[in-house]
Amino acid sequence: MQRVATCSCGSLKARCVGDPELVALCHCKACQRRTGAPFGIASFFLRENVTVEGQHRSYRRSSDSGFGLVFHFCGDCGSTVFWEPERKPEMIAVSVGSFADPDFPAPAKEVHTDNRHPWVRPLEPARD
Repeated sequence: MQRVATCSCGSLKARCVGDPELVALCHCKACQRRTGAPFGIASFFLRENVTVEGQHRSYRRSSDSGFGLVFHFCGDCGSTVFWEPERKPEMIAVSVGSFADPDFPAPAKEVHTDNRHPWVRPLEPARD
């Protein structure tokens, strides 16, 4: 299976093969600012399963854990499509919203819940 994440204008793409290793919802304030939403949702794919097409610009910042992140976004429309977490160099994180796929796997993990907006419900525990 191949999934394609794109920016708003379609000039930056991340082609991802297979299912993500992890889908995580992050409530940190930096993700809130980056997305303009109360949280960000990342899908983590093995680096070798992601192919990037198109020009992009990059922005590096530290995370709340102290590890760096390098965000890659479209220079035309500004959409952040993917990023490289220095804590997990074997992975590429791709914005779940960039897939625009309502059937995309739901997040299995939630982090920085101390910054969760009170009206956002916590994730339900996984059912086996």
